[in-house]
Amino acid sequence: MRKPISLFALALISVITLTGCGGGSSTPEESFIEGSGAVTNIAVSERNPAPTLSGLTLSGKTFIFKPGQVAVVNVWASWCSPCRAEIPTLIELAKQYPEVQFMGILTRDNPANAEAFARRLSMPYPTFIDDSLLIGFKGTLPANAIPSTVLVDKNGNVAARISGEVTLTSLSKLIRKLEAE
Repeated sequence: MRKPISLFALALISVITLTGCGGGSSTPEESFIEGSGAVTNIAVSERNPAPTLSGLTLSGKTFIFKPGQVAVVNVWASWCSPCRAEIPTLIELAKQYPEVQFMGILTRDNPANAEAFARRLSMPYPTFIDDSLLIGFKGTLPANAIPSTVLVDKNGNVAARISGEVTLTSLSKLIRKLEAE
């Protein structure tokens, strides 16, 4: 004679079956890849143009980046712990290097949450809310993990990327190198 399956066992089987079919989590917090902090530099002769960086920002304004100065483009999300941890460093560097254009690209996040976070920290630079801008980096140094920070040279070409949390020293060194070119 077979024993009846308890409701708990039936529920557990259902959960296991449903999770196995999902192929992973659907929430960005559980499916992101954290960068390692590795720095990638591109020789001047091998650099490709950065995509056009323009669009609506967290503040509700349109921003258009015009090449001619070094730019730091940080890809982040307000739910990402390493992203939140590096924002004070980016804010400090934006103040230390006023001639450098700092920008953010929000990815897989709720703009209202990110805007509240940015406002609380008084982020002095614009953050684009359209993460389709990331597609434009595909042929150069894609931001395939967050946080990722891409540096653009004065000619508008992608020059370097930090995959993972930036440090004051690593990003300062890259900025100074690009400014000297």
